[in-house]
Amino acid sequence: MTTNPAHVKALRTELSSRNLDGFIIPLTDEHMSEYVGSYAQRLSWVTGFEGSAGNAVVLMGKGAIFVDGRYTLQVADQVDGDVFAHHHFQEYSLLKWVADNAPKNGKIGYDPELATVAWVETAEAALKKAGLTLVATDTNPIDSVWQDQPEAPLSPAYVLDDQYAGRSAAEKRADVAQSLEAEGADAAVISMLDSVAWAFNVRAADVDNTPVAHAFAVMRKDESATLFIDARKVDETLRTKLGNHVSIEPRENFYGHLANLGTEGASILVDRATNNAKIFDTLTKSGATLVEGQDPCILPKAVKNSTEQQGSRDAHIRDGAAITEFLHWLSVEADTGNVDELKAVAKLWSFRQKRALLQDNSFDTISASGPNGAHCHYRVDENSNRTLDMNSLYLVDSGGQYFDGTTDITRTIPVGTPTQEMRENFTRVLKGHIALSTTKFPKGTSGAALDAIARRPLWDAGLDYDHGTGHGVGAFLAVHEGPQRIAKGSSDVPLEPGMILSNEPGYYKAGEYGIRIENLVLVKALEGKDAGEPGRHMMGFETLTHAPIERSLVDTSLLTDSELTWLNAYHADVWAKISPLVEGAAKAWLEAATAIIAK
Repeated sequence: MTTNPAHVKALRTELSSRNLDGFIIPLTDEHMSEYVGSYAQRLSWVTGFEGSAGNAVVLMGKGAIFVDGRYTLQVADQVDGDVFAHHHFQEYSLLKWVADNAPKNGKIGYDPELATVAWVETAEAALKKAGLTLVATDTNPIDSVWQDQPEAPLSPAYVLDDQYAGRSAAEKRADVAQSLEAEGADAAVISMLDSVAWAFNVRAADVDNTPVAHAFAVMRKDESATLFIDARKVDETLRTKLGNHVSIEPRENFYGHLANLGTEGASILVDRATNNAKIFDTLTKSGATLVEGQDPCILPKAVKNSTEQQGSRDAHIRDGAAITEFLHWLSVEADTGNVDELKAVAKLWSFRQKRALLQDNSFDTISASGPNGAHCHYRVDENSNRTLDMNSLYLVDSGGQYFDGTTDITRTIPVGTPTQEMRENFTRVLKGHIALSTTKFPKGTSGAALDAIARRPLWDAGLDYDHGTGHGVGAFLAVHEGPQRIAKGSSDVPLEPGMILSNEPGYYKAGEYGIRIENLVLVKALEGKDAGEPGRHMMGFETLTHAPIERSLVDTSLLTDSELTWLNAYHADVWAKISPLVEGAAKAWLEAATAIIAK
């Protein structure tokens, strides 16, 4: 367990001094980010939970933590159940738990910078019904007692060259200005870190594995903009490249600037899903007219331009060469008993480092041997590190951040001899992966409509997986990007040509092994006879990821002829694209790994 009772005690003392009976702790930052800087890891500091999604609540005599199915095993390992009850958020929600457990007439605090206004409205209604009051805090009480809280990062900000971005920041501002004019808004508040990065073609290293700068922005219908960023991160080169239409102000001036806009009576586009509640509150109290709509950067960021699409293809070929060299190394070393999860992470990084334009990992590598693989989003450390045991499965999910693209790939590898059950379940996952890869769908189709296609081979055997089938991916940006997803109950955002998503069905047997096969795919418009009847505009996927899929885990008796044809064609394409980039024993291994599989 990593829960520190002293941290919980200190927080309760602080809450008492503020006349609060409880406090809600989400895992996010003031930008509503999924991945946050170390200074914002408040959930981890209080509970010990180190996953990337979850929330918790601390009352005076009890507490609870809420996660999804990816983290049910991890939360049990890391969080003391005597201090925080563990719950799946779909089975017992945080607000229901608070209503059931908080004292009558209790006051429950929350940080308005770490919540959307939509959540606040829902929470206020739910708690009021239970006789409770939701109270916005002026400052976060955790920050008051976190003695060694890290400082906010200060990595230098820089402009991503147009040869990678594909469009200049001025062109993007012009497009946003047009959308603001259409919405009847004078300006828009941009608070998501990757939206700010996209709009200004600015990158930094303020969040691990995600090349963004901690910054807010206001973009206006006259094509001007203000970027709010720590002055210590900005040099004259950045100022010059951004140009005269972009003013740069200290980050701490952001809320004051919003208040001034309200005083001027401006109409401001705000996004209930991405702007924090303090933004709404500041604008409302100062007299601004709120125009509710979507962050104007989200959709154009998700629909990659032709430069970004080609950059992603190029990055995936280089990345595929690194993966190939790693898989070859693993084929030689894994059976020796000298490889553990951490050693594998380091070795994979060494192969990626050889590739041009690499800047970072795109997330912490999931390197999971045997039962650790059953944790969907397992993260290895010195305490959990396992040797790659004989006759087990090894799951490795990793990615790179290149100037021209972001990659994300998962492969499952047998160490020793896999069981027939492992082979059968791997093949069912593969069948789902192929089914989604080859699906054609009409314009207007959302990812929610496609999710079951990848699950059916598992469902047919009474199996399933408790995570989405696909997430959006950025262009040298966030490895998890919205609004597009392929998942149960996901949003109804239609998939559009130029969007990049993952295709990653899996299966996880608690205490034994995990299986996942993940490639990234690009949505494309189909042409010719595949385009469908006039006006139908059929679409499909182009596979971007190129690396062998483990042949020894494939039970060909479970594959149809068309599925085997797809696998052989995929491997032929991998050989054609990757073989020129690898040499010697790795190239010989790749030739065998991509050879035609006969039924």
